[in-house]
Amino acid sequence: MIDLHVAEAKPTDAADLVSVIHAAFGARPPLDPPGTALQETAETVEAAIATDGGLLAQVDQEPAGAILFAERTVDGARWLELRRVSVHPRFQHRGVATAMVGCAEEVAQARGMEGVRLVARVELPSTLAFWRHRGYVEVGRRDPYVDLAKRLPVEIATSSAAETKAVGERLATLLRAGDLILLSGELGSGKTTLTQGIGAGLRVRGEVTSPTFVIARVHPSMVGGPPLLHVDAYRLGGVAELDDLDLDTTVDDAVTVVEWGEGIAEGLAEDRLEVVLTRPIGAQATGGGQTTTGDGTTSDEDADRRTIRVVPVGRRWMNVPLRGALTTADLLG
Repeated sequence: MIDLHVAEAKPTDAADLVSVIHAAFGARPPLDPPGTALQETAETVEAAIATDGGLLAQVDQEPAGAILFAERTVDGARWLELRRVSVHPRFQHRGVATAMVGCAEEVAQARGMEGVRLVARVELPSTLAFWRHRGYVEVGRRDPYVDLAKRLPVEIATSSAAETKAVGERLATLLRAGDLILLSGELGSGKTTLTQGIGAGLRVRGEVTSPTFVIARVHPSMVGGPPLLHVDAYRLGGVAELDDLDLDTTVDDAVTVVEWGEGIAEGLAEDRLEVVLTRPIGAQATGGGQTTTGDGTTSDEDADRRTIRVVPVGRRWMNVPLRGALTTADLLG
């Protein structure tokens, strides 16, 4: 077992970071045009860390990985750009890069940023595969450079069914025909309530209720917009049964919301929103407006509290201001 430790870098770590950057980029095959990483010095790295920060990974207390940060504003949104992503050749294939990327995403989340961006080289297919496997998508290309980005999840806390519905209404303002939203969460977590908000925001016809017994229901638009296709996959045994519904004939023309869709409906679209609704830890709804907690007491305060986690997947959501739209001060009134 290795002792892998990743921490935010300090200016005093500059020499260790430079040693990793030079070792990693120096081991790469010759590229045209050549990169500039080998021009980094302790002084340039120290300045970068002092300005925007970075990460230092250590294996058994030896410098093993490095990332430099740069804060960027793109179309009015703040992003964390990763520079000089490096793993010392001695410590490759030990999970160092994966651990650093996870930490970088946590830093971006803590700074309230939309997501993470970086530039990779088209001549390094294994590097591109690494990033794509972790949810990064191509958002631009300037041969031989590929711009990659990942929009981070957005979390919203609500304290009533009305607030959960309001999140759905605000989400609807961002939706268009062909969009897929997968909802997951335990029974009573608010999936249908959120869908009701989406339906209200889209201004569709008919009451949005759980479609469990009919599996799928279409709500036409009253204003010339896309219809809402509401699917409950709870009773479906798998992808084959979902395919039997012939949903692919309508998904392109509708906003599709699939409850219990995790592990079943991802194949409907490469681009989607995966939404997870959870109650407070240790609390279960009693059906009487209160919540039974882990110690057997009840609390009206927690009965309708929810955490809604919205995970954007795919290029469709790269330029959509999810965080700004869903976390504005007036959203929850």
